[in-house]
Amino acid sequence: MASTAAALHILVKHEEKAYEILEKLEKGGNFQKLAKSHSICPSKKDGGNLGEFRKGAMVPAFDKVVFNGEILANLGPVKTKHGYHIIKVLFRT
Repeated sequence: MASTAAALHILVKHEEKAYEILEKLEKGGNFQKLAKSHSICPSKKDGGNLGEFRKGAMVPAFDKVVFNGEILANLGPVKTKHGYHIIKVLFRT
């Protein structure tokens, strides 16, 4: 079982906005460009890149998706206390 992962994410306040962004991604939108223009997380300046982190470092709902979801797929929206996330897992080790 993986103990670390790297991921990109886009964080928005409203579920409807998350679905709009997900639709743009499904039509070929660039994840990092969409993160820069829509995310409310400080990671937006890096295209939503959260870097590599350990299992348990993120809130539980986020962690569950990162460590169980399909790699390189657009996952979500995932609701947490911070808002709604769209997540792209880059790798797990």
